[in-house]
Amino acid sequence: MAWRDSRRNLGRLFLFIAAVVMGIAALVAVTAFRDNLSRDIDTQAMELTGADLVLDGNSPPGKGTNALMDTLGEERSFERSFASMIYFVKDGGSRLVQVRALQGNYPYYGAIETTPAKAAKEFRDSSRSALVDQTLMLQYGAQVGDSIKVGALNFLIRGALHKVPGQTGISSTVAPVVYIPLQFLEETGLTKIGSRIKYRYYIKFANPSQVAAVVKRLEKDLDKYGLDAETVASRKEDTGRSFRDVNRFMSLSGFVALLLGCIGVGSAVHVYIREKLESIATLRCMGLKARQAFWIFMIQIGVIGLTGAILGCLLGTGLQYLLPYVLKDLLPVEMNMRLSWPAIGQGLALGLLVSILFSLPSLLMVRHVSPLNAMRISFEPAQRRRDPLLWLVYLLILLFILGFTALQIGGWQEAGIFTGSIVVAFLLLYGLSRLLTWLLRRLLPERTGYLWRQGFANLYRPQNQTMVLMVSVGLSAAFIGLLFFVQQVLIKRVTIAGGPDQPNTVLFDIQTEQRDAVAALTRKYKLPVLSQVPVITVRIDEINGVRASNLAKADSVAVEKHTRLKAAPGAPKQEGGGRRGGFQEPPGRAFNGELRVTFQRKLTSAEKVLRGVWRGDADDGRIRVSLEENYARRIHVDVGDSIVFNVQGVMIGTVVGSIREVNWARMQTNFRVVFPTGVLEEAPQFHVLMTRVPDSKVSAAFQADVVRTFPNVSVIDLKLVLRVLDELLGKIGFVIRFMAGFSMVTGWIVLVSAVLVSHAQRNREQMLLTTLGASRRQLLVITAVEYFFLGMVATGAGMMLAVTGAWGLSRYVFQAGFEPSPLAISGFFMVISAIVMLTGILSGGRTWKRK
Repeated sequence: MAWRDSRRNLGRLFLFIAAVVMGIAALVAVTAFRDNLSRDIDTQAMELTGADLVLDGNSPPGKGTNALMDTLGEERSFERSFASMIYFVKDGGSRLVQVRALQGNYPYYGAIETTPAKAAKEFRDSSRSALVDQTLMLQYGAQVGDSIKVGALNFLIRGALHKVPGQTGISSTVAPVVYIPLQFLEETGLTKIGSRIKYRYYIKFANPSQVAAVVKRLEKDLDKYGLDAETVASRKEDTGRSFRDVNRFMSLSGFVALLLGCIGVGSAVHVYIREKLESIATLRCMGLKARQAFWIFMIQIGVIGLTGAILGCLLGTGLQYLLPYVLKDLLPVEMNMRLSWPAIGQGLALGLLVSILFSLPSLLMVRHVSPLNAMRISFEPAQRRRDPLLWLVYLLILLFILGFTALQIGGWQEAGIFTGSIVVAFLLLYGLSRLLTWLLRRLLPERTGYLWRQGFANLYRPQNQTMVLMVSVGLSAAFIGLLFFVQQVLIKRVTIAGGPDQPNTVLFDIQTEQRDAVAALTRKYKLPVLSQVPVITVRIDEINGVRASNLAKADSVAVEKHTRLKAAPGAPKQEGGGRRGGFQEPPGRAFNGELRVTFQRKLTSAEKVLRGVWRGDADDGRIRVSLEENYARRIHVDVGDSIVFNVQGVMIGTVVGSIREVNWARMQTNFRVVFPTGVLEEAPQFHVLMTRVPDSKVSAAFQADVVRTFPNVSVIDLKLVLRVLDELLGKIGFVIRFMAGFSMVTGWIVLVSAVLVSHAQRNREQMLLTTLGASRRQLLVITAVEYFFLGMVATGAGMMLAVTGAWGLSRYVFQAGFEPSPLAISGFFMVISAIVMLTGILSGGRTWKRK
């Protein structure tokens, strides 16, 4: 009976199952990509690190560090890396690169891939030779055998560098790598005070399984010498974590597409079953049991749902090969795509599950069809009884959404927020559809033209599609709009503000004795010196009397010390309101790492005081520093708190005088901590100069002259950074649009299926109107009025939900301002409304041609 009944309805059934196909395809593609990425990270983790243990720090190794190194592993390699300019002697070009001075046989796993292949070993000998990134060599027309200048020394290009362990394509574009032997580093003159050098130690163990125990045993020593440890396991975990958010976003995008398909399935099955009520009642008169009627349609939905799941798995398996191609520059491993049977199995199970689960509310109605309805179904619908099973199904649907979201996100709180948002959006759109039909039924003026009245009346006629289309179109519009707005917020956060007066070139690592000479060289090329800022390297030694060594003690000890500090005679008093909410112990990370700070008399245009008062002079013996708001929040300090800074071994006590907001998008030197003048002028420092270069020709000549005259000074061409950033955002934007496309296609399929499922009812109505004398133009106007009005209301509601959601995410998640584009909102509104109207019109085209 299930097969016989479905033969005339296969096209209609497969149409709304197509929505499930798109959702399953998206999920299978994303899950398969995630599984393959995880597998490749696991298998290539040793090649990502290149060693069993990697230690790195920001300070030159002392006797304690060297003694510690001698006790670790069987083989050791040493590397110092920093950003610097190199100069191509033959071409005359210059470029900021990542210089890596290497000593030893690193990497112990994997390889530094070069052309010729032997260059990776030969450059380490006693000759002054280097490996240069292949793309950089092509850009400047360099060949193997040419020379580059690094600092004060010339190096022979021994080979072209293709691949470095753990480096992605996009990072090599931003900062190409150049390898030189460590033994020549001091002669380059690039290790002066202020140079930001990373000291890294690569260690190979005869028994790699003991690495974790060694790291745990040496925790205190590593902390004492300021060293961070990275193992194969930690690198594997960090690499997986860096792509976790991308995977979650793509998985949720596919899941939302599947949810839209589920709504389409549920709504279409609802209309489909209502059309079948008369046939079911007739079969009941012939002796069919209610339970048998239920199973007839359950078998139909189950078989077609499984078929849709199979098609979705096939499509998703093909699509999984597209994602590695798009994201290849962001991936640290080489992807080897294979069939992911867990992803396929999950797709099959989900397709069958959601098809049945979201159809059950309508299928349960079949059990209550009485044989008496065969005579009275046209005049009164089947009686609705209170059905505990119906509420159980609704609960199962809600638990399914919550559980699957938690599985994708990895947290119940986030899953609850997401599920709650979906439920609220659904209820709002459902309530809006009911309100719309109620208002039209009661408030539509009688004097309105017949075609308009008929079009609006279709929105509340029997078997209308108002609720189906309102929910499906509204949610589709909301999700697509939300993705677009969030993408714009993220792009705005990383986009550097431009303009004719904004700098586009930065010179840094300028020594104090070079400051005036570099400024003079800049003016020689008729370039403006837009800013020249001193930079001092400091560390935090103490916050409110608490030091890093105190953090292991009990909280009561820290609180007691804080209380004594505040109560001590002459202790700094709070200014500008002080701390709110009581004492908070600073986190350990507040004492880790170095800070780059500056001193200035006035705040810049990118800074605004939020709390406290900024004083640019330390003329009263009190040093009031200003902290950026997010940094102050991370280290648990506020106005009035005390901080002791270690400035190259000199302890300087300060008090937080103000908290300020910093616009990091403005292209100027911004700092987390700013000192007043009169404190740090004699501290070891370097300087940053910002200027604006009119064109690439002047930029090339200026950079070349800077490198020749001042080898230690590095130049950042922001135009190049912006081009790389645009390329990166383009790739990320494609992934976002790719996943949003599933939602758009799914929404359109749901729209078409909702229209065509009630095709028989519409065909009958339009044929009656034709019999009464309606022309084809009149039928067209009636249909256009119905769908265009419905599309406008649904899209408008969806855009309101999208703007509200984007505002919430911008403020509470990304902590950024949100300014929706009126042009984007109006564009979405008109395009989606037009699509809804055209779909409705085209669906009735065949009917209008009949006599």
